[in-house]
Amino acid sequence: MLVLVAPGQGAQTPGFLTPWLELPGAADRIAAWSEAIGLDLVHYGTKADADEIRDTAVAQPLLVAAGLLSAAALGEVSPGAVAGHSVGEITAAAFAGVLDDTAALRLVRTRGLAMAEAAAITATGMSALLGGDPEVTVPHLEKLGLTAANVNGAGQIVAAGTLDQLAELSTDKPEGVRRVVALKVAGAFHTHHMAPAVAKLEEAAAALSPADPTVPYVSNKDGRTVATGAEVLARLVGQVANPVRWDLCMETFQELGATALIEVCPGGTLTGIAKRALPGVATVALKTPDDLDAARTLIAQHAAV
Repeated sequence: MLVLVAPGQGAQTPGFLTPWLELPGAADRIAAWSEAIGLDLVHYGTKADADEIRDTAVAQPLLVAAGLLSAAALGEVSPGAVAGHSVGEITAAAFAGVLDDTAALRLVRTRGLAMAEAAAITATGMSALLGGDPEVTVPHLEKLGLTAANVNGAGQIVAAGTLDQLAELSTDKPEGVRRVVALKVAGAFHTHHMAPAVAKLEEAAAALSPADPTVPYVSNKDGRTVATGAEVLARLVGQVANPVRWDLCMETFQELGATALIEVCPGGTLTGIAKRALPGVATVALKTPDDLDAARTLIAQHAAV
């Protein structure tokens, strides 16, 4: 059984979209999406520097566009489940047929702008903690006023809060944590700091007409599969201010019988976690079009017929 997953913010790197635009039809597709959302995805995906694409309002639609473009390059895929990490959930909603590509990009454009506005209220950020026991780490973060915003599994938790709180964390690590790594994001996502973005996303979601998922859609909220398009949208809205439970998503992958996992562009983060947390599950990360053949081989071996 094949799982198709999409990464979240922080996975982007300067120029990562460049080789994908060389594929037939890709440039036209990106140009149409750019016009639809009022953002030059070609510029940001090929020429912009790291600081420009760190901007939440830019990074989020860029990631969704890259995920959709790379998935389309795979050809026909019949996954047994789909999921996305944070903003990748919108990409996954398109994979599951809940939203068409343009609707997904318009929604993520609203999400990125609303979250960027919320992030501007207070100087906040996120840091990944490598190693440690969640039962020790989470209470320690709470003591510092931080939130365990991403519980990713495989010994990784992402803390979010003010920059002062994160600075204190760097000198006061929880027992067992080997490293604290600042992430390339511009706010404390999936915490109460993002509450102002929820109302704007609710308004945008209300204008959409979602379809029910055509494949099992695994939610970041609790790792459960979601049966209706309306519930997918409701969870997408609420998730911006609540923690991502990727650890529970991976537990569901196991329960569903996952044997392979493909992470769409810019892949690497989620396959890295899967290699540690899902032993025996074959993985491919789509970083450039050179990875498409390996992914197609995996699809032929593991996807539903």
